[in-house]
Amino acid sequence: MTKSDAPQTVAVVGAGSWGTALALQFARSGCDVKLGGIVELDELATMATRRENVRYLPGIKFPANLSACENIAECLAGARDILVAVPSHGLRETLKRIKPLLGPDSRVCWATKGFELRTGKLPHQVAAEVLGAERPMAVLSGPTFAKEVSMGLPTAMTIAANDSDFAEALAVGISDGAFRAYTSDDLVGVEVGGAVKNVLAIGAGMSDGLGFGANTRVALITRGLVEMTRLGVALGASKETFMGLAGMGDLVLTCTDNLSRNRRMGLALAKGMTVEEAQEEILQVVEGVMAAEAVREVSRELDIEMPICEQVYQILYEGASPRKAVERLMARRLKSEKEHA
Repeated sequence: MTKSDAPQTVAVVGAGSWGTALALQFARSGCDVKLGGIVELDELATMATRRENVRYLPGIKFPANLSACENIAECLAGARDILVAVPSHGLRETLKRIKPLLGPDSRVCWATKGFELRTGKLPHQVAAEVLGAERPMAVLSGPTFAKEVSMGLPTAMTIAANDSDFAEALAVGISDGAFRAYTSDDLVGVEVGGAVKNVLAIGAGMSDGLGFGANTRVALITRGLVEMTRLGVALGASKETFMGLAGMGDLVLTCTDNLSRNRRMGLALAKGMTVEEAQEEILQVVEGVMAAEAVREVSRELDIEMPICEQVYQILYEGASPRKAVERLMARRLKSEKEHA
């Protein structure tokens, strides 16, 4: 497939940092891009005038082929391919809002990470319920920070879809000399990786904030990858997916770099701040907080052992001490590394 077969026009719904960064990347690779949203109307008006996302990505000017639209119908008009970039708790409502504006051949993808809290469903399950399972759908995920993507720094990610032509078209459409997209058919695995890594990153941030050192961080990442894989396979994912960009890659990035808001949440909690105080300081949605509750519910329903995620939940929702949580993890029964892996 060549650039001529890729999307010519892309509508991005969700004008936060990640939606704007992806809009910039699609535009940079040659697509005409329209950026809109359901709730960011004031910000979009400013973006249309200033030609940049002043709030989240200041100083990154929009190219000529990227326009901000205050009206969602205007944003979607003429675009066959729609990318939704909203937090997990807003995905269902956003899809409901855009559904009447979709054409019969519209294809929808999302950059949303996390289980739906009320139902425990993954994003592709929510999309199938709202839009119909027969529609071409895809998820974009992987080790990516919005700031670095917006700056055009070298990046790789995964696109998983229920339609191979759609996955390939998106990959060609977003890729250029500094951005490379790989395709997959494992929607479940890519989405589970994107949800669980946020919970584990909060744990890694707390560990570092408490001064436990590199040994502890690597242990949390490595055993966290086992937990992620365990849950994903139980939900029908391919084990190999978790060794790739959307699994291990995204996990390592989010656990080790302070651009991660989930890691910063953990660092703040280690200082003694409450979740609410940390959230106010970060000023953006910290997906791992809600994901911790959803992951716990799903893992319990499936009887999947996830001790690290369980301790993060206990800290966030039960007031447990981060230091005591690490002690509880270290005191668990000794066993083979392959047990339950």
